[in-house]
Amino acid sequence: MANPKVLAIVLAGGKGERLFPLTSFRSKPSVPFGGRFRIVDFVLSNLVNSQIYSIYLLVQYKSQSLIEHIRQNWFFSSVGRDHFVTVVPPQMRMGQEWFQGTADAVFQNIALIKERKPDIVLIFGADHIYRMEISQMINFHIEKKADITVAARPVPLESASSFGVIVTESDHRIAGFQEKPKNPTPMPENPNMAYVSMGNYIFTTDVLIDALIRAEKKKQHDFGAHVIPDLVSRGCNALAYNFAENQIPGLRPYEEKGYWRDVGTIKSYFEAHMDMLGEKPLFQIFNKEWTIYPSRYDIPPSKILGGQIINSIIADGSIIFGGRIENSFVGSGVIIEKDVDIKDSIILDDVIIKRKSKLNRVIVDKKNVIYEGEEIGFFPEKDRFRCHIDVSGISIIPGAARYNDWFKEQGNV
Repeated sequence: MANPKVLAIVLAGGKGERLFPLTSFRSKPSVPFGGRFRIVDFVLSNLVNSQIYSIYLLVQYKSQSLIEHIRQNWFFSSVGRDHFVTVVPPQMRMGQEWFQGTADAVFQNIALIKERKPDIVLIFGADHIYRMEISQMINFHIEKKADITVAARPVPLESASSFGVIVTESDHRIAGFQEKPKNPTPMPENPNMAYVSMGNYIFTTDVLIDALIRAEKKKQHDFGAHVIPDLVSRGCNALAYNFAENQIPGLRPYEEKGYWRDVGTIKSYFEAHMDMLGEKPLFQIFNKEWTIYPSRYDIPPSKILGGQIINSIIADGSIIFGGRIENSFVGSGVIIEKDVDIKDSIILDDVIIKRKSKLNRVIVDKKNVIYEGEEIGFFPEKDRFRCHIDVSGISIIPGAARYNDWFKEQGNV
């Protein structure tokens, strides 16, 4: 199979309940990340950079924001019928129920797979921050003549209890699964590490279709809990691909090799942002050899009139009149007035921060106004009356909580 026909299906319907209130009006893959991106942009960039251009994006909960993002930013010129990123909402062809799980989401769209007639189908999640050269995993799958290949990330044995652990033999063959085990089984080649599933799968098409039909008959709806264990028990050639061996061009020596984060909580979302700061970040967002798309050119450059900016990332179209910004992310179209003090914070798009206000460990969602002289992130009991306080202690101001009211006050709407 020299040049296999590859179809990618990205599961982008996650509720992201632990990311509340950032997911109050959007799904988890649609949550802004890194100043100018959405979480979903990372898996889509990995696919496109790996020259995989046939992509179905399955959406479900609170999908409008995600649909608009894909429509505006992810389109290919008409070079061929196999170059597309197509959003697929639940079709409900099997009844009035929404997707019941990851496998059910793909089963309900099995007609799309049959229509495209791919040799290989990729099933990838849309909830993680990472870089991956997927063609290397495809080559592994083909060379080993696998029926299914699961992307596996090595983690220290003491940390593996928080994940779904993959038990493998010395030849990468999957022998079993352990869901958040107290005593994880180590990797055969390293007794101090264990393989955990990344939720990314490659299937030979015939195997996938047969497995989905079997699972549907049994009313089993999940790949990790049902489909893949069933394939293993039936003796299919199920293999684990070692993500640590994946080679990314342009990676700096100081970066964490095999960087991968599930940003499913406010704490992990915040920490993943901090991983991109500093002279030697764990995850370097500026990599010209493996670009994270979309790269928008319809927004003007940032304008900085004064102030002090320390170890921060400022996105396009923002205007900074002064103040101090430290260890923070500032999204597109943000206006920051004089004498503002921002530390360890994440400011999403189109936020207005008035003069003499102070923010410390705060996430400000899109289209918000921080009024003159406000202090947020210093007095939790006081903050509870105006924002959401996460269990990690991070304060979050929900999207557009004040934006429209502020503009009404200005007589602009």
